[in-house]
Amino acid sequence: MQRHMCKGKIHRATVTQAELDYVGSITIDTLLLKAADIKPYEIVQITSLRNATRWKTYALPAPEGTGKICLNGPPAHLFSPGDIVIILSMGMYDESEVDQLVPKVVFVDEKNQITKIEEHHLITNGETTP
Repeated sequence: MQRHMCKGKIHRATVTQAELDYVGSITIDTLLLKAADIKPYEIVQITSLRNATRWKTYALPAPEGTGKICLNGPPAHLFSPGDIVIILSMGMYDESEVDQLVPKVVFVDEKNQITKIEEHHLITNGETTP
């Protein structure tokens, strides 16, 4: 059996741009991508804390340190600059791989600069520890 697991998360990022006239995707500061273990062109899910909108698209790298979070194409209708979002990266894991999974949660400030990174180690009794 395979399980669909969260492997990385950027928590409470602020949308800096929304560009309708673009082919699609979300552009994310490369430092945030690396910290959350998200590769360019990897599928991510973005959820708005303002209106609970959920969107899946692929990640593109923005220059390091810019704090850029830009929704491109159709999601520009749903997300606006200033919105707070959660960006999730997920993967499919075999039962034998799940115990070795260490999801990373990247916390950012209002300018999308990293304030803290937590690694959540899974343990066998069903609980997780940071």
